[in-house]
Amino acid sequence: MYQSLETPPAPEGRPSGCHRAYSRRIFDGDSRAPNRSMLYPLGFRKEEFARKDLIGIASTWSQVTPCNMHIDVLAREAAAGAEESGAKALIFNTITVSDGISMGTEGMKYSLVSREVIADSVETVAAAEAMDGLVAIGGCDKNMPGCLIALARLNRPSVFVYGGSILPGCYRGKKIDIVSVFEAVGAAAKGDLSPEELAEIESHAIPGPGSCGGMYTANTMACAIEALGMSLPGSSTELAVSKEKQAGCRAAGRAVAQLIDRGIRPRDILTRKAFENAITVVMALGGSTNAVLHLLAIAHAAGVDLALEDFRRIGKRVPVVADLKPSGRFTVAEWSEIGGLVPLLRRLLEKGLLHGDCLTVTGATLAENVAGSPDYPPGQEIVLPFEKPIKAEGHIVILRGNLAPLGAVAKLTGKEGLRFSGSAHVFDSEEAALASILDGSVVPGEVIVIRYEGPKGGPGMREMLSPTSAVMGRGLGKDVALITDGRFSGGSHGFVVGHICPEAAAGGPLAIVRDGDRITIDAEAEEIRLELPEEEIARRLASWTPPASPYRRGVLAKYRSQVGSAHLGAVTDGEGSGRGAS
Repeated sequence: MYQSLETPPAPEGRPSGCHRAYSRRIFDGDSRAPNRSMLYPLGFRKEEFARKDLIGIASTWSQVTPCNMHIDVLAREAAAGAEESGAKALIFNTITVSDGISMGTEGMKYSLVSREVIADSVETVAAAEAMDGLVAIGGCDKNMPGCLIALARLNRPSVFVYGGSILPGCYRGKKIDIVSVFEAVGAAAKGDLSPEELAEIESHAIPGPGSCGGMYTANTMACAIEALGMSLPGSSTELAVSKEKQAGCRAAGRAVAQLIDRGIRPRDILTRKAFENAITVVMALGGSTNAVLHLLAIAHAAGVDLALEDFRRIGKRVPVVADLKPSGRFTVAEWSEIGGLVPLLRRLLEKGLLHGDCLTVTGATLAENVAGSPDYPPGQEIVLPFEKPIKAEGHIVILRGNLAPLGAVAKLTGKEGLRFSGSAHVFDSEEAALASILDGSVVPGEVIVIRYEGPKGGPGMREMLSPTSAVMGRGLGKDVALITDGRFSGGSHGFVVGHICPEAAAGGPLAIVRDGDRITIDAEAEEIRLELPEEEIARRLASWTPPASPYRRGVLAKYRSQVGSAHLGAVTDGEGSGRGAS
């Protein structure tokens, strides 16, 4: 895998993790005079070529989303930290798209695609420019896995920095966020909110820079990456607008220089045990189901064998202890005030739920990083004792059955119940489902089926935040279930099942469900079942024909032709991509 990107043989007498392992390709020798000439206007001096490592700062700065609007400042801090350690730093950009802005529209089809574009672009720049190490800084949801996929592919000394969580907004004395706005749309459709109240919520939910403030996808992935060992301790819960975040970026720049000194690379850190640690943390936090998709993809890039079964197995022994939004009461900003992730890591270690011997970007182990750290203050209610958890087992439940032979991912905190059986109300797109939820056509006792929204079918596997939020806003959260071959925002909650595999566009059984068919979801039995005889399912599948895709050119068409199944991480490269094609 990516053998051309591996560290080249070092000159005789120097270790394999030596300085200038890549940059010597463009720095050294008379034949490289043209290459060096391009670097003088970027601030290089002649004497630096022979002795300084080249560290790339992969910035996802952009003005297209509050999640990333401040990352230019953070990138400059990381570059300063690298240069303080005797390296040369070059800042470069990659893309981002805003899930919150594109949500519920055709634009959301590009969201998961952006993960691949980010990974490809970071790999491309770092490999082309012969960078010896990297700091990658991400804000919005797909930035984190996109950057980690690239770092795993490149396998050069690297640190990831999260841009940080946003502060909560305020509406009439109540803390609100972006999910509050989505749910307000449903409440307004029901008549519980006036247009003026909806407008007031809309204009007060997002007070400044940072990623969405609950345990949604961005914060989930930031915590998972710290648990993987690829971020500095405590950095995942430093807020976007804080001195700690800027200081953490400068420290990350210094840390990469130290990793080069020690010859420590991402695949030394991204072991199977490290991924088990990340899954454990996601379960304890009640994190986003997107973590399943993204951790599978990062593991694929790192050459680690990870599967849905690992989430099922670990979920059986890890309780949900964090009372964080969307299912809980508190924001990440409030959690940060009492210590954030580090005390939870320490508690998980003390319970024997983490592998403390895993190496991290500090050069020390996870256990060494958190040793001696303070616990949460007495009386806090955000992280509960293991003896009194919110849920005794993980909230991410892997389901299988005749409706999902390759698996599906449910997010069930226990507040929704553990079993739902109802008649199917089938939609072939998110837009059609949302319209019916808002106009009252969806009624209690139904299982909302949204299909042809998978990685290939969408294409792009859109998040169903608009429909799930409309369900909650209309007060149907305990009365209906929603299943899809698409995925969910970290802000989604209710009785929801996504990532149904094989997806409908690939001929999965979801494609042949009809209105009125009975569907049963049983979290205890870990099953999702279409209540039809096998003969009838086979007859319908035999007569099914795939719908034509309107996307014949461009990014979405390219993605559709390359992307693999969600149960393998929806990757677009190597083994696992292109499977389940229609």
